[in-house]
Amino acid sequence: MKHWVLALVLVMWASVAWGWQLHGFVDGRSGMRLQDDDVERQAILNELRLQLDLNHMSDLAIWQFRADLVGDEAVGESEQDLERGYGVLDLREANVLLTPFYFLDVKLGRQILTWGTGDLLFINDLFPKDWQSFFIGRDVEYLKAPSDAAMFSFYPSWANVDVIYVPQFDADRYISGERISYWNPMLGRRAGAQDEMVVDQRGDWFSEDEWHVRVSRNIEGIELAAYGYDGYWKSPQGVDALYRSYFPKLRVFGASVRSSFAGGVANVETGYYDSREDRRGDDPMVPNSELRALLGYEREIVRNFSAAVQYYLEYMQDYSAYRRTLPTGMNARDEDRHVVTLRLTRQLLNQNLELSLFTYWSPSDRDSYLRPHVKYKASDAISLYLGANLFFGDAPDTFFGQFENNTNLYAGMRYSF
Repeated sequence: MKHWVLALVLVMWASVAWGWQLHGFVDGRSGMRLQDDDVERQAILNELRLQLDLNHMSDLAIWQFRADLVGDEAVGESEQDLERGYGVLDLREANVLLTPFYFLDVKLGRQILTWGTGDLLFINDLFPKDWQSFFIGRDVEYLKAPSDAAMFSFYPSWANVDVIYVPQFDADRYISGERISYWNPMLGRRAGAQDEMVVDQRGDWFSEDEWHVRVSRNIEGIELAAYGYDGYWKSPQGVDALYRSYFPKLRVFGASVRSSFAGGVANVETGYYDSREDRRGDDPMVPNSELRALLGYEREIVRNFSAAVQYYLEYMQDYSAYRRTLPTGMNARDEDRHVVTLRLTRQLLNQNLELSLFTYWSPSDRDSYLRPHVKYKASDAISLYLGANLFFGDAPDTFFGQFENNTNLYAGMRYSF
């Protein structure tokens, strides 16, 4: 760790000396499970994080570099892996933005990418997510994992066109047991730190790659967008002949609309998930194709108090073929998975105190996930945090129900500079 710290400090010192702007923060957080988990430690988070953010603007380019130095006693030392987010260094951004022509921007390097209209629900946003960070109490910004990509943004008169090429597949930072227990259907039980997940990674440059495309336009305040994706399922949802988990091939086509409506903002988003390795739906080891849809609405109820609600649907294609070929003893998924979300946000004390609650509830899975959160801005530099991740479920194999033993309470403090 000392070598990483020394190298990063030297880079920062040299960059500031050359006229770069430096910002950052120190963030300390600790979280504990609220019940025993037979396969995990009681501590789920015990972390100190230093983020250094450098940027430089010139007539030719905008340079961005953002990295975190991390120490987390809850998992101890781990081998450095920038893609999975392991180790003492988490490289968030390292990129350059160029404008070679008035109608074209080019952004090259490691970057955080996002699009779509969902609020903590994603259909056409196929960029990597860090689900471990999301479930243990890190700031919500860490839900978005970085991508190593080239983004080309074109601005013709009829629309905005974004084309993103990822030369090496960027998977989610998915749940694999080392910190959060989960339901493993192959074991028929919850798996944890001692149950190694064997995953066949897709790591070949330029052959196992990804393409993202978005065409968007604003027409009299109505935001319209069409999306395309060619790559792989972002988490290892397939099982091969050697019983290894892997990332099956996937294409997604979708669209979204967002507009003001009845004093608030409404959005609609859809996407068709073309599971290219199981288009007939008769391979139980590969996900079936799906149709996904999202409806959302948000508005301010009274001053400094807002509410947002969403309805989300996953509709499995070729369900009869899926049920017919399902191995004996394996629990079947529902043909339809429904999720309803509610966000409530209240700001007090001149907006220095923020109380928020985000809830997921699935009437089809009969499970739920609650994210209560309190943020207090003690000064311009210091913020205090208190929150929880609460999981409930009638069955141990549903999406939120599998995490019931990971229910946790966390607290933190951040000093920004």
